[in-house]
Amino acid sequence: MLVAIVVILIILWFLGYAPITGISIPNFILFTINNHQITLWEVLILAVVAWAIGILPRPFQAVASVLLLLWVLSVLGILAIAGLSNIIVLVIIVGLIVSIFL
Repeated sequence: MLVAIVVILIILWFLGYAPITGISIPNFILFTINNHQITLWEVLILAVVAWAIGILPRPFQAVASVLLLLWVLSVLGILAIAGLSNIIVLVIIVGLIVSIFL
């Protein structure tokens, strides 16, 4: 089950944050908060990460919850560091892969 979540999260990350040239997938803006646009990809990534947190063992849940909170703050623009949301999603993906093997 966790492998499927990792695959879904990787696909969402590639389609939402790292657009592939030649493939144009529309990026729907759902709403704005503090002049920051929240897109469909961000909401889907949030749902998948929340789903993964529910499945992870206890120590990994705490780490993933903190990373999820940091990701939400960076998406909303409260933590205004360029590229932080990409880095956090990659760290979550790597953490999920590590939790599969442990």
